[in-house]
Amino acid sequence: MHYYSLGEIPPKRHTQFRQADGSLYKEELFSTEGFSDLHSLLYHCNPPTQIVQVGEPYSIAPKIIEDKQLKHRSLQGWKISPEDDYIKSRKAMLVNSDCKISVAAPSKSMTDYFFKNADADEVIFVHKGDGTLRTMYGNIKFGYGDYLVIPRGTLYQLEFDQSDNRLMIVESSGPITAPKRYRNKFGQLMEHAPYCERDIRKPKDLETHNEKGEFKFFIKKKDVIYPYSYLNHPFDVVGWDGYVYPYAFSIHDFEPITGRVHQPPPVHQTFDGRNFVICSFVPRLFDYHPLAIPAPYNHSNIDSDEVLYYVDGDFMSRSHVEKGMFTLHPGGIPHGPHPGTAEKSIGVKETGELAVMIDTFHPLYMTEHAYGVEDKDYYKSWLE
Repeated sequence: MHYYSLGEIPPKRHTQFRQADGSLYKEELFSTEGFSDLHSLLYHCNPPTQIVQVGEPYSIAPKIIEDKQLKHRSLQGWKISPEDDYIKSRKAMLVNSDCKISVAAPSKSMTDYFFKNADADEVIFVHKGDGTLRTMYGNIKFGYGDYLVIPRGTLYQLEFDQSDNRLMIVESSGPITAPKRYRNKFGQLMEHAPYCERDIRKPKDLETHNEKGEFKFFIKKKDVIYPYSYLNHPFDVVGWDGYVYPYAFSIHDFEPITGRVHQPPPVHQTFDGRNFVICSFVPRLFDYHPLAIPAPYNHSNIDSDEVLYYVDGDFMSRSHVEKGMFTLHPGGIPHGPHPGTAEKSIGVKETGELAVMIDTFHPLYMTEHAYGVEDKDYYKSWLE
């Protein structure tokens, strides 16, 4: 991330900054990896420490289906039923110690509480729905195809404009960043990167709520939800600056890298996580060598599990695709285009496919939610 500032801040950090009544604004350092990595400074009307626990903690740990069989999987993510509540609607599908991949179909906005993930950075992919992400850093409008990147510890609300919403959520145990090969030594995105700083939508419309009362919020820590209340509105920030803040990036702003022959998946990489990557497959021209085969070649996953989440469009390498479908191709066995699709792709000039890929370098485990929406015969789909 790059330096950004919003609202009112004093000319020098850690110095007196007073409200109209003469009292000090309360400075908060929001930092990662202690004091040694990225951070932001926020200025509150009230102490951010005035919180009380108001309920018993409860576990939301995913129930893992232990399955040691190497097997290609297909999961119908949109078969997960909608629920009113945002937290309850989040259903973990594939998990390991580095990340959790979930789907959510919340039908109502978070109007009466706030949420904080103290375990992980979140990347929320908006498959269906529009609305506003509200945080103490300001607001971000979102819509179809947006990645919402929310640093761990950020208190937020999702306000939806309608009841039919579909989200795919990746939780990361480490920070979410742009790939290093896209950045120069100063952190600026370089000319060969498939997106640039202009594509990043930062918070706007900082709303300062200097209100007292009991404002309910839930903290997720080690897969346990802790109910708390703030004695002051949590969005009481008058200004902030720094390098830690939520932002949005649209998959539609990802500029694909193409070539004369088929390009490998790393050209689609969008984000780096800890021991995993997130890639964007977007509409693009196909390979233009006169003898090119646009369909991907067969590939042996040796070091990674590959997850594809299908968003929209047609896929030349798959014989059957639905919106919201996941495929899991585990490390250790090869995968590739379905029979006949390589030949069929020859001469095709472009693709309209839209998908998100997550490649993990440690094995993923299926949860009971994934098991309940699995196409049990998917592994047979390569047989003639």
